[in-house]
Amino acid sequence: MIRVVLVDDQMLVRSGICGLLELTPDIRVVAEAADGAEAVGVLAQNQADVLLLDVRMPNCSGIELLRREQGRLPPTILLTTFDDDDALFDGMRAGARGFLLKDISLERLADGIRSVAAGATLFRPALTERTRAAYEKPAASPMELCTPLTSRETEILALMAAGFNNAEIGQALGPSEGTIKNHVSSILSKLGVRDRVRAVLRGLELGHI
Repeated sequence: MIRVVLVDDQMLVRSGICGLLELTPDIRVVAEAADGAEAVGVLAQNQADVLLLDVRMPNCSGIELLRREQGRLPPTILLTTFDDDDALFDGMRAGARGFLLKDISLERLADGIRSVAAGATLFRPALTERTRAAYEKPAASPMELCTPLTSRETEILALMAAGFNNAEIGQALGPSEGTIKNHVSSILSKLGVRDRVRAVLRGLELGHI
């Protein structure tokens, strides 16, 4: 059973998400909180596999909670809307593992929670294009480009952005998981980042995705 803690200041949103997840056989909301400050105590009293965290809340927003508790929170999915581009990138830089729209279907919500619980990152295409348009730079300098990505590395980066892990990328493209791991290491090195989330963010900024 995947245990979820849900943090959102809107009671109707929390009720709706809880009701949807009650329909799944393997996911349950074990606790709720109305803001980031309340979430700290709730998380201390409840073991969670995934944290569903609203971006904008009074008292302590989701972004503030991520920054304050960086490295101490369960794998976190931001709950957002189309007008939250700035906060979305701030959240990813603070350590969120992905994001979902609040009006998402049960199937995609459940799949997203399962993916993040299993260690994947979650970047849904519905927001990828919008965030790319908002943050893509008009022209990248030679220092920003550094060593260009190969066509295969660009392909792998796009699959990373879609939430695929190394084994799944290998199944999709053909090479072994070890080969994909080597490609991912090369991507991180070329982009000058230390993890997959930052690689995707950097890829979005430079227009690779």
